[in-house]
Amino acid sequence: MITKRADFLAANNAIRVARPGFVLLVNRRPGDESALRFGVTVTKKIGNAVMRNRMKRRFRALLREVLPQQGVPGADHVLIGRDTGVERDFALLRQELAGALARAAAGKGDAPRKGRGQRPPPRK
Repeated sequence: MITKRADFLAANNAIRVARPGFVLLVNRRPGDESALRFGVTVTKKIGNAVMRNRMKRRFRALLREVLPQQGVPGADHVLIGRDTGVERDFALLRQELAGALARAAAGKGDAPRKGRGQRPPPRK
C-alpha cells in the first residue's frame, strides 16, 4: 500500500485514465517488477468523513480484488475518488477499473489536464 506523499506526487505525473467514478493513475517503477502497490485518495469535495471513508473502503476492496489479476506489474496504482463513485454499483466500478487498467497497461492514458488557475496571457 502507498502511504508516502512523495509516491502519490510521483503518480500524479504518470499515466492518467479517467472514469465516471474515479481517476486511475499508474506510475511504473523501475526495478521491482513483481510488486503491485496501490493507494486511494478522496478529497473533502466528495462529502463528509463518513462518505469519504465509505468510498475509500469500497476502492480498497475493489483494488484488492482486481489488481492481482489485471494490475500493471511493478507499478504504483492510485485511485482518486470522484463524487459519483460512492453511489455507483460495485460491479460497474469493477468493469470500469478493468477497462482503465487495460488502457494503462497499453500505455494509453487520457490527454493531460489543463493546469488549474492558469490565466490567459494579459492583453496589451
